[in-house]
Amino acid sequence: MNPRPAATSTTSVAHAARWLLGALLVSTGTAHLTFARTTFQAQVPRWLPLDADLVVLVSGVVELALGVALLVVRRRRVRLGWVVAAFFVAVFPGNIAQWLEHRDAFGLTSDTARAVRLAFQPVLCAWALWCTGAWRQWRAARHAAVRAGSSPR
Repeated sequence: MNPRPAATSTTSVAHAARWLLGALLVSTGTAHLTFARTTFQAQVPRWLPLDADLVVLVSGVVELALGVALLVVRRRRVRLGWVVAAFFVAVFPGNIAQWLEHRDAFGLTSDTARAVRLAFQPVLCAWALWCTGAWRQWRAARHAAVRAGSSPR
């Protein structure tokens, strides 16, 4: 009988989910840099004091790097999960701006469609944390801290 897997190990389903998320990020990052570059500018908030094209290019490079990292990094996968989730949080204001400013892009041509897109962002964060083992490790540390009588970080 195999002992219970370590807190950072992942199941085959989580492994497949990590690969899928990595592939999606690589695909989206590529789109930022190529055929959908102008379309992605619709998500750059007008109040951001940076060139929209520069924001799209930088976020595309970051998405490519994170996607590749999800596919190849074996060590520090938990930390990577937190970084990917933080990236999804960082780009969330762009999704909010697209909704508030009623900007059409990516087939999101109604406020309802844009609101559904907003609701999906936390799912992406949870996906990144779950498929990298970050969520499991955080819960294990929290549980251990509660059992030891101290508060978790």
